[in-house]
Amino acid sequence: MPRFAANLSFQYPELPFLERFEAAAKDGFKAVEYLFGYAWPASELATRLNDHGLQQVLFNAPAGGCNIDQAKAAWERGYRGVACLPGHEAEFRFGIALALEYAVALKCPRIHVMAGLVPAGMARDELLPVLVANLRWATHMAALQGIQIMIEPINQRDMPGYFLNHQEQAHQLLDQVGSANLQVQMDLYHCQIAEGDVSTKLRQYLPTGRVGHIQIAGVPERHEPDAGELNYPYLFTLLDELGYAGWVGCEYRPRLGTEPGGTSAGLTWRAPWV
Repeated sequence: MPRFAANLSFQYPELPFLERFEAAAKDGFKAVEYLFGYAWPASELATRLNDHGLQQVLFNAPAGGCNIDQAKAAWERGYRGVACLPGHEAEFRFGIALALEYAVALKCPRIHVMAGLVPAGMARDELLPVLVANLRWATHMAALQGIQIMIEPINQRDMPGYFLNHQEQAHQLLDQVGSANLQVQMDLYHCQIAEGDVSTKLRQYLPTGRVGHIQIAGVPERHEPDAGELNYPYLFTLLDELGYAGWVGCEYRPRLGTEPGGTSAGLTWRAPWV
């Protein structure tokens, strides 16, 4: 049976971020994920987790920045990771060190590292050696803490110019880096938009053990997974058949938006699996 984690960056948007932990717990979630939590001390986030009996299962390393203030603002400034960018190695290492501090404090077993946007005038192949070297360093540092590093293919419609777009690219990158604690974060929403054939790719990649986390959303609107072109009941059954025991992150925007209680009202899709 799939284990669902609330995504607090997307769900409960009507509430201040720190209040979303309680809302998720009241809705029966046992785990949470989110993009970034660096605007709050790790101790404050840990308190919210502990107070509401929640497990932190994933968050992102900073999208950029050489200090904590820059890291807090990087996403809003348009950064989408610096791992593939030449000349940003010191910035990348600061972000990984900060993320590991938070992961240890939050007892979080995995960190998503964003590859970054391909700079104008540069080819993907030019950036690949930088990305491989950075990921080798990050996975080494994370392994010392028993933490997994995740990479995620993201579709070009939602994030034009992003370095990593297809499942095959991600698994080839795992081969090139050669670190046991580097895994793929497989977002079925992004997979459907970028390449389709989702069930075949699940059958291809889940048995390898290299997919460490899955995320879901309806396609194309990125709302609840009970509408759109993906048959999620079929896919959830397939996850069970394939023996997937990891978390499934609910990285979708509730169709009721910021309407009070909108996220909770939209959780009827989850009933057969809770």
